[in-house]
Amino acid sequence: MLLNAIPSIRQRYPYIRIKGQWSYLYRAVDREGQTVDFFLREYRDSAVAKSFFARAIKKRGIPQKITLDGYAASHQAAAKLQDESRLPAALVVRTNRYLNNLIEQDHRHVKQRVRPMLGFKRFDSAGVTIFGIELVHQIKKGQFDVSELYSSTTPSPQVWEAVLAA
Repeated sequence: MLLNAIPSIRQRYPYIRIKGQWSYLYRAVDREGQTVDFFLREYRDSAVAKSFFARAIKKRGIPQKITLDGYAASHQAAAKLQDESRLPAALVVRTNRYLNNLIEQDHRHVKQRVRPMLGFKRFDSAGVTIFGIELVHQIKKGQFDVSELYSSTTPSPQVWEAVLAA
């Protein structure tokens, strides 16, 4: 599904503990609950938010609306992208805590998997684990059509290799 056909993106950040420090998992979800992109970073500032927006736009296209939480760096990043003409000047960038309920429910699956782990020891292992969690969740949501990748006789490792390659 292209982002151009999607009226809005909602964004929210769950926190992940790595080496005793909080890191930020940037996530974007469209109106239908499909994951647009996710991005694990050690810091949360406008430069990282800007690179996350640029990556999501490159991956899915320009949205009609963006709904953010109240964090100022996200709004600054969106404004910088509008100044650079990477986002249209007429794009609606808004803050609405109730519209973020959709993404709060969507990143619940990440929190359910990560919370019992009590954090990670290495940043790269956290990234790989979260990528796997997100990938499985996207498959469950139907974002990947895996029916063409395997038949009933295909072993599971080959299916996973095909999914990761797609």
